[in-house]
Amino acid sequence: MTSRGAPGPPSRPYARPYYGLDIETDTTVDGLDPACAGILAVAVATPTGDEVLLGREDRLLADLESLLSSLPPGVLVTWNGSGFDLPFLQARAARWGVPLGLRLAPGPCSGDVTPRVRASWGAHQHLDGYLLYRADVGRALGLSCGLKSVARLAGVAPVEVDRALVHELPRDELARYVASDARLARDLVQRRLPAAAAFVDSCTTGAGDPAGAPPTVTPG
Repeated sequence: MTSRGAPGPPSRPYARPYYGLDIETDTTVDGLDPACAGILAVAVATPTGDEVLLGREDRLLADLESLLSSLPPGVLVTWNGSGFDLPFLQARAARWGVPLGLRLAPGPCSGDVTPRVRASWGAHQHLDGYLLYRADVGRALGLSCGLKSVARLAGVAPVEVDRALVHELPRDELARYVASDARLARDLVQRRLPAAAAFVDSCTTGAGDPAGAPPTVTPG
């Protein structure tokens, strides 16, 4: 893996590099339940390009850990990652016995039915773009603040597929789709800097227990 981004961690959260992170899960049975669905693809959008990981799940998870460890300390941006992506990643890594630097801690009540977490991953902090946009844009406009709807509102055309058939996508289409979502999450949050930095999780690196029981994974 090639290290990307500017060297050294700037002192202010909005001055650190921001990385988009997205996963796609196996929808053959139930792509929302880590007890029966695996991870098919992961993408990390960096300031200099997109990294897409495909293939056998245990190797994919190990490669993701290696990639994130190689990046300068920054902020991982997800979209609903506090309610889905990060707990799902932790659950699948625990199933395979793959060690991750991901640390989860219980999050604050978010006003919806989805249990949420605060997170850090190694030296990286975490920011959930969904919560950022829901706090003001969603309330003002009555939007659900799904990634695609916010992207369209911002004038960006997202890559769209039938989510129920993700498991049938050819590898190149799957890679394009997951990379698009990771890049969108990063770009939409960066449009809101420096104010968006207030939504960076307060979870410290040592919080949580990657070997313990993962939080409940609930789709947002």
